[in-house]
Amino acid sequence: MCGRFTQTASPAVIAEQFGVTVPPLFTPRYNIAPSQPVAAIRIEPGGTTRQLVQLRWGLIPSWAKDPKIGHQCINAKAETVAEKPSFRAAFKARRCLVIATGFYEWQVQGKAKQPMWIGLKSHRPFAFAGLWEQWQPPEGAAIESCTILTT
Repeated sequence: MCGRFTQTASPAVIAEQFGVTVPPLFTPRYNIAPSQPVAAIRIEPGGTTRQLVQLRWGLIPSWAKDPKIGHQCINAKAETVAEKPSFRAAFKARRCLVIATGFYEWQVQGKAKQPMWIGLKSHRPFAFAGLWEQWQPPEGAAIESCTILTT
């Protein structure tokens, strides 16, 4: 289960590898945590063009009463994603790629935990399969959020 990851590739590498335009203010990140914005690629709503967007990590279903549900929805098990109410609608219609260059798994050493970084030998970016959703709070701007599919 992915709980922290990195995205350290340059905008030029991301643009070349994924065929998207990267905003100029895009910066590398070394410890991306749940509820933070993440770089994701999706098909533009109502269109056919791939776009790079920032999504909040932790999917908030459109029907949610409280955005805190997103803290429980950072990962979605691929085996059950089509049935779970939190992910079912997004699975049918709103898929994305979450860009990363590595992720952390925690190695338990006695009472301590040591983060172990896992990435490609080339340090090139890759993508996690993901789902995205838009949630409209009673007041304020809509929040677009995502989850990462795991097995």
